[in-house]
Amino acid sequence: MMKQDVDQTISHALKSCQDSGVRLTPKREKVLRVLLEADSPLSAYDVVEQFRKDYAENLPAMSAYRILTFLLDNGFVHKLETTNQFLTCNHIRCDHPHQPPKFLICDQCNTVKELTISEDTLNELNRGIEEAGFTLVRKQLELHGLCEQCQKDTKV
Repeated sequence: MMKQDVDQTISHALKSCQDSGVRLTPKREKVLRVLLEADSPLSAYDVVEQFRKDYAENLPAMSAYRILTFLLDNGFVHKLETTNQFLTCNHIRCDHPHQPPKFLICDQCNTVKELTISEDTLNELNRGIEEAGFTLVRKQLELHGLCEQCQKDTKV
């Protein structure tokens, strides 16, 4: 993401926090910035390492997890459960309610695409879940495979 886009996203996050009555502290802002500038999802330990490189200060792992939880709870980031990594939400600057995301995760190059689940698909999934007597804790899909580029690379 370009610096201007990162700065605009941070400004939006600050306003969103202010509107919600929570604080985007300087450390939370820096962690969000680390994730916004990352080329791929990061584990909490990757965040700690990148934070140290970018800001020349240590961020204890427990602090990183607390900050990531804050960012997750406020809709700024997603956690990929299957890889235990974090990435910023594609809709971080939108003001409308979001549908649960689906993530297409490339098992070869680790790129991730965030897509929205259609209302019809979501309703069908919810019916099946209810019929099974199951309650979801998190509503997101993570689908693993090979991205278009990795498919081309393996055909060569």
